[in-house]
Amino acid sequence: MILHLDHIDELDTVAHRLLAEGRNQSVWLFEGEMGAGKTTLIKAICRMLGVVSMVQSPTFSIVNEYTTHEGHSVYHFDCYRLRNEAEALDIGIEEYMDSDNYCFIEWPERISSLWPATYYQIHISVDSVGRRAIETKVIG
Repeated sequence: MILHLDHIDELDTVAHRLLAEGRNQSVWLFEGEMGAGKTTLIKAICRMLGVVSMVQSPTFSIVNEYTTHEGHSVYHFDCYRLRNEAEALDIGIEEYMDSDNYCFIEWPERISSLWPATYYQIHISVDSVGRRAIETKVIG
């Protein structure tokens, strides 16, 4: 599926469509250049899931845990600062991914050998005037 996001007002609609398509996958991989809108999109998805805590980039903590109204955990990873995959293993990323809770992972290419057999892949690209194209596919 390819979605286009021309204006920030369309963000909730895009998040809703992504949740409809990716609902059976717990691990979501968000790819895109710096500033493409990965964290902003994850914030919108978390809003749709009913996350009650503030959603922010886990750049320095690597992983943030959020809780929904129903008490479910949602994990948000930012792998940008990882030096290697061993650091991801040290924080227990495999246990998070095996938890069946949503795991939203930014910069997943830094841990590509750790990807599970099934996941939801989201690639965000930005054109010269700031419009986003969001290409998705379910793997596995």
